[in-house]
Amino acid sequence: MDIEMSKLTEFDISAYILDKQGEMSAMKLQKLLYYSQAWSMVWDEITLFDADFEAWANGPVLPSIYEIHRGQFLVNKRMFPNGNAKKVKGDASDTVDQVLKVYGKKTAQWLSNLTHEETPWVNARGDLSPIARSNNVIDKGSMHEYYSGL
Repeated sequence: MDIEMSKLTEFDISAYILDKQGEMSAMKLQKLLYYSQAWSMVWDEITLFDADFEAWANGPVLPSIYEIHRGQFLVNKRMFPNGNAKKVKGDASDTVDQVLKVYGKKTAQWLSNLTHEETPWVNARGDLSPIARSNNVIDKGSMHEYYSGL
């Protein structure tokens, strides 16, 4: 396990993803953050960052990241001055790089649809209608359990 990972924030990972991939839709960034967190828990047995995802209608969302891109369709690295992509190294960069290799070319809608088929988001949504607002937290334990089983 890479001790550096415990000091990362969702802003660092956002800056890293945007540094690697360039400008993208806000929704795509949210889903890439989600899969980076999920696979870090499986492959590295550690969370990349402490923040919790919420089960929003369009899939998993980090409210702290949403606050930065609210009202914007596209996001870029300049929007995350609190993020330091250079802090993302070792296991963390390896994990995010693998996530970008698998999910990075997919569209935001494809990624959103994928999360809607997966247990962690579905369980956090519960009986809510597909378009209902929700700030239900997606439990990290359920993420680890689900993605470990894939």
